[in-house]
Amino acid sequence: MGIQDLIESQRRLAAQVIPTDELPASIATVAGVDAAFPRGRNVTRAAAVLMSYPGLDVLDQAVVEVTTTLPYIPGLLSFRELPGVARAIGQLGTRPDLVLCDGQGRAHPRRLGIACHLGIETGLATIGVAKSRLCGQADEPGTQKGARSPLEDGREIIGMVVRTRADVRPVYVSTGHRVSLETAVEWVLACTPRYRLPEPIRLADKLAGRSASDAQSSI
Repeated sequence: MGIQDLIESQRRLAAQVIPTDELPASIATVAGVDAAFPRGRNVTRAAAVLMSYPGLDVLDQAVVEVTTTLPYIPGLLSFRELPGVARAIGQLGTRPDLVLCDGQGRAHPRRLGIACHLGIETGLATIGVAKSRLCGQADEPGTQKGARSPLEDGREIIGMVVRTRADVRPVYVSTGHRVSLETAVEWVLACTPRYRLPEPIRLADKLAGRSASDAQSSI
């Protein structure tokens, strides 16, 4: 599939995103997912960590390695990451109630970051939590934890810049699928008790940097 075909696919998929709250009545489990690309290897290493809520105890984890089928193309990263991330989620013993993705949701030029793509692919409620801005403009939020500022692209609010820890760089939160932006911000803050990143994503990020055999031996 060529680049233009992938772009058109993004536009079709973006129209399927549900940007309103359709979460389970009670959230008992939250997962974090991330993907890495080991240098010198044509491999995508994806990780998923399942945690209890509100305790944020690790219940399960999975790491998989799949052949990378697409080179890095700006704006099309979800097509590169999705095969591994979806497989890692599928290897968890329990289907999570909510998934936090290390990457963009609707804060994307065509409104289809990895959180949206994964949500549509799996039907899961998802939230995008990115470390940096991909598009849009925003004022710097206040320095206290919980401070936020709308991320706008033209006249559209596509995400929220959120301070998850006092005096630390903010993160970029956006709707993935079946979660409103306001609710997404609440969940990101609820899952970030200490560090800059939500705990499920922080642990998935660390796990994605390890080999599949090492990760499985630590369960």
